[in-house]
Amino acid sequence: MTAETLHPCARCARMQRTCCQRAEILVTTADVRRIAAHTGENGAEGGAFVERRAPADASYVEDDPDDPRWKLLTVAADGTRRMLKQKADGDCVFLGAAGCVLPTDVRPLVCRLYPWSYDQRGLLGEDADYCPKTALQPPQGRMALLLDIPVGIAEGWRSQLYAELESDLRSR
Repeated sequence: MTAETLHPCARCARMQRTCCQRAEILVTTADVRRIAAHTGENGAEGGAFVERRAPADASYVEDDPDDPRWKLLTVAADGTRRMLKQKADGDCVFLGAAGCVLPTDVRPLVCRLYPWSYDQRGLLGEDADYCPKTALQPPQGRMALLLDIPVGIAEGWRSQLYAELESDLRSR
């Protein structure tokens, strides 16, 4: 397999630290249930793969004027968020040698949505914070198409994410 035939995420991993290695992954209660059902691991906070803690990156808990409910929905009163655990080197606990070991329908919604940026109202476009788009995408192409994430699917995941976040807020 040549570099050109590898999945774009695998090609990215050959160029730089990936989103799976640099991001602190927010998970909903429903994300945790899906992952626990798939892995057979304990989904309790502090268990095998999830923890509640203050993010190392303070930008994760800042107010977002473009998405005013985001902080309320994702950050507890004590400044913590429910996140996937990370290995000592910062990698996501589900990052394997060939990428994420979870099937797409089990991955946290925020992972499924990447590289889309979004807010509570809808999809906003592609987020290039982590993704080396210019090196990966074809001319006049879109990363979401290259990754096979159609707009309709991404919008469904975005809607599901906010519904799950609202449910989590009600149960706090």
